[in-house]
Amino acid sequence: MRGYSMSLRNVAMNANRVVANPLVFRNSAALVGTTARATFLGTNRFYSDNAKKDASPKEKKVEEPATEEDANLTEDQKKINELQEKYEEKCKESAEYKDRLLRSVADFRNLQEITKKDVQKAKDFALQKFAKDLLESVDNFGHALGSFTEEDLKKSREIRNLYTGVKMTRDIFEKTLKKHGIEKVDPLGEQFDPNRHEATFELPQEDKEPGTVFHVQQVGFTLNSRVIRPAKVGIVKSTE
Repeated sequence: MRGYSMSLRNVAMNANRVVANPLVFRNSAALVGTTARATFLGTNRFYSDNAKKDASPKEKKVEEPATEEDANLTEDQKKINELQEKYEEKCKESAEYKDRLLRSVADFRNLQEITKKDVQKAKDFALQKFAKDLLESVDNFGHALGSFTEEDLKKSREIRNLYTGVKMTRDIFEKTLKKHGIEKVDPLGEQFDPNRHEATFELPQEDKEPGTVFHVQQVGFTLNSRVIRPAKVGIVKSTE
C-alpha cells in the first residue's frame, strides 16, 4: 500500500509540470494511465498471492484427515497382506507334510511287500543247501538201478527182488522230495534250454532237429521252480 501511495504522488507532481504543454500533457496522461494500470495489477497480484498463502493451510488441514485415512487403510492392507503370506506359507508347509506322509506310507507298504516276499523266499529256499546234498543220494539210486541188466533180472529172483526194492526206495524218496518242492528235470526229447540244461557235447543226427536233447547224462532238479542243478545233456548238432 505504501508503494501504491508514492506512485500516485509522483504522478500528480508530473501532471502539474506538464499542464502548460499540450503535447507533453498527452504523453504524461498516457504514462500516468500505464503506471496506474501496472500498479493496480501488481497490487492485485500481491493480494492474490497472499490469499493463496492464507488459503493453503486451510486446504492442507482439510486434506490431512484423508491422508490419515489412507494411511490407516494402508496399515490394514499391510496386515492383510502379511496374514495372506503367512496363510500361503502354511498351505505350502501343509502340502509338503502331506506329500511326505503319502510317500512314507507308500514306502512302508512297499517295504511290507518286499519283506513278505523275502520271508516267502526264505521259506521256499531254506532247504536249498540241504536239497543239494540229497541229490547225490538220488544219483546213487540211479547208478544202482543202472547196474542191473535184463539178463540178471531174468536169471535170479533175488536179484529181481533187490532191483524192485531199490526202485521202490528211489520212487518214495523222489516223492518225498517233490512234496517239499524238489522236482526232477529229465529233458530227453525236449529243445535245449540254457536256463535249465547244461550241454556237455553235440552230435549231428539226421532224424532229429538241431538243438534237441537226445541224451541225458545227469538229471537236473528244481526247488520251487528255481533250478538248483541243471540237467547235463547231449544235443543234436546242426549240419549246416
